[in-house]
Amino acid sequence: MRFKRLKRKIRKKNLTPMNNRKKVGVVLFATSIGLFFLFAVRMIYVVAGGHVAGTSLKVKTEELYRGEDVVKAKRGTIYDRNGEVIAEDATSYSVYAILSESYVSGKEKLYAQEKNFDELASILHNNLDIKEKTALKTLKSGVNSDGTSKYYQVEFGNKGKNISEETKQNMEDAMKKAKVKGLYFTEHTDRMYPNGNFASHFIGYAQPDKKEELVGMMGVEAAYDDVLKGKNGKIVYQKDENQRPIPGSVAEEKKAVDGENIYTTLDGGLQSYLETLMDKVNTEAEPKELTATLMQAKTGDILAMSQRPTFNPETKEGLGKEDAWQNFLVETNYEPGSTMKVFTTSAAVNEGVFDENESYLSGKIQVADATINDWDLGKKGILTMRQALSWSSNVGMVKLEEKLGDKWPGYVKRFGFGQSTYSGLPGESKGTLPTSNIVDQAMSSYGQAIGVTNFQMMRGFTAVANDGKMLQPHYIEKVSNPNTNKEIITKPEVVGEPITAETAQKVREYMRDTIESENYGSAYDQYKVPGYHISAKTGTAQIAENGRYLTGDTNYIYSIALMLPSEDPEYILYLTMKQPQHYSAGVLGEIANPLLSRAMEFQNNESDSADEENDTEVTVEDYRNLATSKAAADANKRGLTAVVVGDGDEVTKQSAKPGEKVMANEHLILLTDGKKEMPDVRGWSKADILKLTNLLDIDVSFKGEGYCTKQSIAPFADISKKKLKITLG
Repeated sequence: MRFKRLKRKIRKKNLTPMNNRKKVGVVLFATSIGLFFLFAVRMIYVVAGGHVAGTSLKVKTEELYRGEDVVKAKRGTIYDRNGEVIAEDATSYSVYAILSESYVSGKEKLYAQEKNFDELASILHNNLDIKEKTALKTLKSGVNSDGTSKYYQVEFGNKGKNISEETKQNMEDAMKKAKVKGLYFTEHTDRMYPNGNFASHFIGYAQPDKKEELVGMMGVEAAYDDVLKGKNGKIVYQKDENQRPIPGSVAEEKKAVDGENIYTTLDGGLQSYLETLMDKVNTEAEPKELTATLMQAKTGDILAMSQRPTFNPETKEGLGKEDAWQNFLVETNYEPGSTMKVFTTSAAVNEGVFDENESYLSGKIQVADATINDWDLGKKGILTMRQALSWSSNVGMVKLEEKLGDKWPGYVKRFGFGQSTYSGLPGESKGTLPTSNIVDQAMSSYGQAIGVTNFQMMRGFTAVANDGKMLQPHYIEKVSNPNTNKEIITKPEVVGEPITAETAQKVREYMRDTIESENYGSAYDQYKVPGYHISAKTGTAQIAENGRYLTGDTNYIYSIALMLPSEDPEYILYLTMKQPQHYSAGVLGEIANPLLSRAMEFQNNESDSADEENDTEVTVEDYRNLATSKAAADANKRGLTAVVVGDGDEVTKQSAKPGEKVMANEHLILLTDGKKEMPDVRGWSKADILKLTNLLDIDVSFKGEGYCTKQSIAPFADISKKKLKITLG
């Protein structure tokens, strides 16, 4: 019934197959015409406007035929004080073979042709550690059975990487001689450390990141990464339809800015010798840790420093070992033991409470509820105060601390303990001060209940070796900019004067007994340099773990501090050895004696960089609201002398405005958000003291001319709205 109705409807509308085809044809024709006009209008719009969906066709076309290469900046070289290379950029290559038939130049085929695979495999085998069969298999893997290329290019794994310039040239010459093509090279920037294990934790290492940019990972390489790395340039050129550069078509060129070169204070000869001596003693004693630092006493320059375990910065061999990543010289916070007695004795002599002939009964002493024992439990019986130092008596030091009373904590701060050296090296610890507890104060006099770093100990020793003037340990001699030929030279920096020259001279005299007194020298005849007197102090520190001290024959940190010559020191050497498997008295002398002898031989050849002219200006950064340690380290790194006032964690004010240009080595005072304590300003100029008082908003009066010799507010005393009186001379 429904079908009949449909037939009647079709007849009524005369919808025969022929008519239907005609109507469909008309519709399709009309649609085609409409679409044509639509596309035509759109094409006219695109051509006239030059844009598609907001994208410029002109720009896209230019990009298609424009090439851009990065011109990599050369990372700065790290040198020793004599200009010998410690770390420098090196170029390596990786090889690959292009198989795509599209890689041609005119009629010349530049790709690796299958007929030449045997020859190419032979070249790879003769120059690299790749078997011919393996090379041939790799080449054939990129070709289809019909001889067409399956891949654009193939590579040859790890054995095709880290190729030297010489090997690359040999391979290119071999291809030229054999009249074959197809092998090409990708250039990689690498870092070379020609000396191997050479102050490795101090120098650190740099390695390429994902963008093939060298990044400092440890030590100076990390601390001075922004100085060393430079800025990349670029070259823009035109490409042909095959995406190859068109010769002579460079449209834009931005030159790379090479990184700055760093000259360290290390002496390559002494450093290499130290590494050799360290290896010998490390093998012999098998300690958990071993450190050594040799410093020039009159400048604070570190001439050699090392530690064990160590690693090779080029091969990274050794970095997988326990504690291998830690720089013990600045990161390790430890109880120094009896080498601390140098500072206790210095404070007592300086305060006039030290009588070298005063005698006492050694053995033990009661402090509150604690009994403090001597290491020999009093076998020597009666000792003098002078012998208390050379024989390393804890009881004698506690008696001196009691005489000093509330002045002892001040001396601990004066010698720089509890304060970072702001070396700029990664992970530096600022140590820990003893609590105000009477027992902790007593224990700190002989090196317990206080935490120090190696750099802090060296800073403190300079006051004794340098006639009272305490120097900042520094390791950068100068930073040289190869782009401007300007240099920032680091000068010796006096950071305090905790004791007088007379005190320092007297303490050095007492320290000679340590190795010269047959009956009362704790290291008698163990340390010697022919023709010279040496001031020395030994240390045997217990190791605290989990709230208690370890027991056992060698669960100690053994140490020695040496100043040579005693009368007017040129060198300070500080050695520490932690938990050796095998320990014998004088084992550290196997490092100290030959190293100091060599240093004295080198002494006459030492150049004094402090006499060089240095009129370079430094632009002051904005350190406000930055972490104190980061701000001070950065200021020092840029060639300024940072002075931190207060114990806060953040800088609130600075003595020079951000962007201001000042002379290199000028004082930059950083005021923190913590408790304000008066710095030691002896040796400061009137201008620097005025900067300080303006920041602190206190009144100051001057007497005399020249540099500060006396200050009315004692170093490390709390600063309030007091008047400061300064005597200049």
